[in-house]
Amino acid sequence: MKNYMFGDKKKIKDSERSLISETVSIEGTINSSGAIDVAGLVKGPVISKELIVRDTGSITGTIEADDVEIHGHLDGKVTAQNIVIGATGTVKGDIEFGVNLRTENGADIDGYIKKTSSSKSKLTDGFLFNKKDKKESSTSTDSSEDRPDVVNKEAIA
Repeated sequence: MKNYMFGDKKKIKDSERSLISETVSIEGTINSSGAIDVAGLVKGPVISKELIVRDTGSITGTIEADDVEIHGHLDGKVTAQNIVIGATGTVKGDIEFGVNLRTENGADIDGYIKKTSSSKSKLTDGFLFNKKDKKESSTSTDSSEDRPDVVNKEAIA
């Protein structure tokens, strides 16, 4: 597998990577405190520390991450510190980056590009998974009380 991401400065271990393979289609919000490689189809927002959309990957929805590489298709807004649009990448939506934006020859972009200092990912060291309190989940009638909620400690503090 190619190592696409911005060098090996903070290499995320393979055990901390999640793969959405070519044969997988997911509809809904995806949250990860690690890295995600998308080779399949995702419909919905993706929030991750690092995200790579492979050549066969497609996301319809927003992306929020620290580092993003798009070699497949994105239909939606992307917000990240570092963004690479590869030669086979297609972005139909706005791009907001905080530090670096690199487009390779052949990249297809249809949207506005904005450099901003506020493109910091919502993921921080305080990002974790918590179980819901039974009092809070009493409003829910399904069996989702056993599923963890994604919590950002900074938002609570």
